[in-house]
Amino acid sequence: MAESTDIPLGERAWSRPAQLVLGLATVGLLTGTGLFLTAVFLHVAPANSVSRQYRDEVDGLVYPEFEQNWKLFAPNPLQQNVSVDARVRTVADGGATRTHDWTGLTVQDIAAIRGNPAPSHVDQNLLRRAWDFYDGSHNPQDETLTSGHGKLAEEYLKRIALQRIGRTVDGERILEIEFRVTAATVPPPSWSGEAAPPAPKVRELPWWPVDDEDYRGLG
Repeated sequence: MAESTDIPLGERAWSRPAQLVLGLATVGLLTGTGLFLTAVFLHVAPANSVSRQYRDEVDGLVYPEFEQNWKLFAPNPLQQNVSVDARVRTVADGGATRTHDWTGLTVQDIAAIRGNPAPSHVDQNLLRRAWDFYDGSHNPQDETLTSGHGKLAEEYLKRIALQRIGRTVDGERILEIEFRVTAATVPPPSWSGEAAPPAPKVRELPWWPVDDEDYRGLG
């Protein structure tokens, strides 16, 4: 009588090609994860020979989505409440342009967070970190670039706002966008005896042109 080759119920037999593919995929996933974690570690660790040698590669992977605002062993807590607003200039079919009112981007994030027991990381940090990225790569006096990442920071901030606002406002195509940022120092506790913080500082960026490339990949 021929020996039975039936597969026991509940078990699955993988062919050798399937096992090979699964093995390679596992190795690739673990390797990619290890390289990513190593790059992030080099980004936040104190400067050393390895981080200096591979600085361009590390920066290319980390910026802008995974940029950190703290250094290893030395966290940098927030000391200011920053509010980011944006407004756009549109053009109608007849060629007339119109400047619209400010839209509170940070206000939108706060509204999404408040009362939410599990707020999104995007609502909490995406816009804030985008502004930190821009602020760290531009001169606040004249908005000139101070870092090679400056243009990337501008594009990142612009695309975040345009994703929320869309391509048109009131049926009119967006031509330009402008940002206004208000920074208010976190007040000390009443029992500290420290002086009251200075008045909030308002910073307006120049108008940036908007074209189809700015919407590439946006949902």
